[in-house]
Amino acid sequence: MTEGWERRLRDHGFRITPQRQLVLEAVESLRHGTPEEILVEVQLTASGVNLSTIYRTLEVLEEVGLVTHAHIGHGPPTYHAVDEDTHIHLVCDRCGTVQSVSGTVAQDFVARLEAEYGFRTDISHVSVHGLCVTCKDRAYEAEADDQL
Repeated sequence: MTEGWERRLRDHGFRITPQRQLVLEAVESLRHGTPEEILVEVQLTASGVNLSTIYRTLEVLEEVGLVTHAHIGHGPPTYHAVDEDTHIHLVCDRCGTVQSVSGTVAQDFVARLEAEYGFRTDISHVSVHGLCVTCKDRAYEAEADDQL
C-alpha cells in the first residue's frame, strides 16, 4: 500500500476511514480500474459500499495526490496509484488490453511541444489507441490470407 497515505490524508484535513483504505487498496490491486471495477473489488470485503461512495472517495484520494485518472476509452475514467512511475497507456482498440509504458518514451515529443509551442504536457493522462502486438499480427495474417 502507498507509503504515508494516512499522513497525506491527515495533512489535507481528511480523516482515515475504512472506505478510503479499501478504495486505495482496490486501486493498487487492480493497477488500472474504473469506479465500477473498484466497487466490485471493494464489495468483496465491504458489501455495503455503493458507487457514490467510490466516486467521492476517489475524488478525495485524487485531491491529496494518492491516485490519478486517465481517460482510456469512451467510458468512465480509469484510476491508478500515483506512486507508480509516470506512464502512458497503450489501448488496443480490438481486444481492449491496456499496457502501461514508461513516460520516458515520450520525452522527445514532450520536449518538442514545449520548445516549439511553449506547452507543458502532463502525460499522466495520456492514452494512445491502436492495435496490440497480438491483434496487429492477426490483422497482418488476415490480410495475407485475403491476398492468396
